[in-house]
Amino acid sequence: MEINISNLKKIYGDQVVLNNLELDIKGVHSLVIIGPSGGGKSTLLRILAGLEIPEEGNITINNRPLSFKEADLCNYRKTIGMVFQAFNLFPHLSAMNNITLPLEKVHKIKKDEANLRARTLLDRFQLGEHGHKYPSQLSGGQQQRVAIARAVALDSQFLLLDEPTSALDPALTSEVLDSILELKKEKKDLILVTHEMGFARNVADYILFIDQGKVLEAGEAGPLFSNPQTPELKEFLGKTLKY
Repeated sequence: MEINISNLKKIYGDQVVLNNLELDIKGVHSLVIIGPSGGGKSTLLRILAGLEIPEEGNITINNRPLSFKEADLCNYRKTIGMVFQAFNLFPHLSAMNNITLPLEKVHKIKKDEANLRARTLLDRFQLGEHGHKYPSQLSGGQQQRVAIARAVALDSQFLLLDEPTSALDPALTSEVLDSILELKKEKKDLILVTHEMGFARNVADYILFIDQGKVLEAGEAGPLFSNPQTPELKEFLGKTLKY
């Protein structure tokens, strides 16, 4: 995965959320974004997902410029998988149909192929016996794993995950983190925003620390966690790793 970002700016009202953000990475499979609340990390993820349009800046992903024209964004969104904090499953559809519906309706995949992909992924994420159940009949961890399976089913160029465990209790969190770690081991390209610092350290090939709308520090997980260079990252890790 290669991403180049230059002079990226996003403003909500009178608040500058991303302030001329710069990034240039190559050869990374798992990119993890950390930082304090309100620092801009989720906004960056939503722009990379084509869900927000910046006021200024240029983005190139895997050597292709990202166009912010709506028709281009519509096509671009079909090439990526997105997993949100809230599971965003269709409540009136079974787990199986939550996976097959986008494949059939959006990606025009034949029903037999869509069903095969869905069954394979449900088994892979230990959900084989739950395919007939509706979201209300599943635990939070199971719902999020269905959401991950749905994103993986698209055979996307990469996955974007926005704090996928923030709505879960600790026992269910481990289920979801295990699933993400399996994807990392398979070299699936991931961009993950998380507040789970121990997991960030284990899953990341490369980490961005974003605060005040800028990348204040970036690098491989080991050195970045063990020897932070900026006072902002030192303070952030001091608080998040304190307990």
